[in-house]
Amino acid sequence: MAPTTDHPGEQPAQDPIKLIAIRDTALSVDEILRAVGDDAAGGTALFVGTVRDHDGGADVDELGYSCHPSAEDEMRRIAEKVVADFPVRALAAAHRVGDLRVGDLAVVVAVSCAHRGEAFEACRRLIDDIKHDVPIWKHQRFSDGTEEWVGV
Repeated sequence: MAPTTDHPGEQPAQDPIKLIAIRDTALSVDEILRAVGDDAAGGTALFVGTVRDHDGGADVDELGYSCHPSAEDEMRRIAEKVVADFPVRALAAAHRVGDLRVGDLAVVVAVSCAHRGEAFEACRRLIDDIKHDVPIWKHQRFSDGTEEWVGV
């Protein structure tokens, strides 16, 4: 069967932004995956950002995220740009604020599209733009007692 773009499943969804959130509670990969579930999607790309135990050669014990009040609106603006640039069936993104420990989920984003390549590209753009443009700041606390603000 020849591929066609005339099928409704090949087109972007009417309202593809399913979830955008800044939360001070634990994030759920399952919630994000459920949000982007779509019968017309042949590919779903997921990115999970976790707190790692090191940065710049120093051991990280914990960190805190804080954000500007406009952070969630900025995430939505980025999501709208992604769905304008890619044939997204569904998109979801959540970022954590507050104190986190090594291994905690800091950010979870997912995008579903009719095809895997589009899903990968859209998800990559989504997370890269969130990390670059959303006013969220990281305060790292190191094992040697020092600390550092990132993104301020």
